[in-house]
Amino acid sequence: MAAVMPLSNLLDARRVWRGRAEPPPAGEQPTGWAALDAVLPSGGWPAAALSEILLPLDGVGELQLVLPTLARLTQGARPVVLVAPPYLPCVAGWRQHGVDMRRIEIVTAAETDVLWATEQCLRSGSCAAVLAWPRQADDRALRRLQVAADGGRALAFAFRDRRHLSNASPAALRLELEARPQVRVWVRKCRGGAVPAQPVALPRALH
Repeated sequence: MAAVMPLSNLLDARRVWRGRAEPPPAGEQPTGWAALDAVLPSGGWPAAALSEILLPLDGVGELQLVLPTLARLTQGARPVVLVAPPYLPCVAGWRQHGVDMRRIEIVTAAETDVLWATEQCLRSGSCAAVLAWPRQADDRALRRLQVAADGGRALAFAFRDRRHLSNASPAALRLELEARPQVRVWVRKCRGGAVPAQPVALPRALH
């Protein structure tokens, strides 16, 4: 009968291979918020895809969420495009966050043209990211943005009212921003991984 030997003895004698877990790879498109990157399957924004950010109302600090990303992207050659933003960017504030405003372009569009303009910018392949604020967008319209983002290899961000949360969405990532009683981000959908059960607090952001 074979002798029984404690596993610790085998490990000490190096007769058993012991694997070591590799750290998760850094995301291709980090959000700039370590706590958020840690719970996202891709380690950041899904690359060349649509991310939907659902809000209780405009102006609760939602752009603070993406400013680290805009600062990083505007260091490259391709511009970042804002389609029909509800407010004009605070140039001084964005510069303080490292955004190169020379790489920011703003498209003025009527509500009926917001989705079309966003899709065209994404499909062009000339934009690093496109941010849009569509008031009305059904599943088909959002799917077109998702396909356009993939084709143009760009990040797409759609800022929408959180009343749309109950509607199905083809977006690769859906985040819900909660402003009160404290600022938190809920991951409501994430392609390639399980949805975290708890929200992510971003203590330095969104104030």
